[in-house]
Amino acid sequence: MIVPMALVVREAALDDLDALIDVQEEGAVGGLANIFPQDRFPFPREAVRRRWAEELTDPGTRVYVGVDESGALIGFAATRGNELLHFGTALHTWGTGTAQDLHAALLVELVQTVAAGCSHLRLRVFEANRRARRFYERLGWPPTGQRTRSAFPPHAVLVEYQLPLSTQP
Repeated sequence: MIVPMALVVREAALDDLDALIDVQEEGAVGGLANIFPQDRFPFPREAVRRRWAEELTDPGTRVYVGVDESGALIGFAATRGNELLHFGTALHTWGTGTAQDLHAALLVELVQTVAAGCSHLRLRVFEANRRARRFYERLGWPPTGQRTRSAFPPHAVLVEYQLPLSTQP
């Protein structure tokens, strides 16, 4: 039996940076090896650290962490305007409902903070990340057909998804 973990979502602080990167790296190495083989494209920890540090201090970006009952960081997300920029949970939480809980909390926040007149939320996910794509599609995010490339080698294809705001609380 899988037991859901208690989750508290709060805005991230610079003090969360190390734990946030640890969670992201573990998930990326464990879940994206088909896209970023670690022998050729190891997790770019320092570049990711710099990006998170910039985003944590950027007034246009909101960074959130999910923590469990012990205070351990078990999830993260970042938003800018109507876009979900980053989203992930600790590897040991996969399959527990933690990602769905974090997603639900973020949707409430995004709906409350997006600019007036915005009709949808958006995100991008690696085309070859079937697990993430199934997750978003199950939660009502349809793909738009738009494609871009990641900034990190091997510059994998990202596909865009949009969620109409009319379907949200």
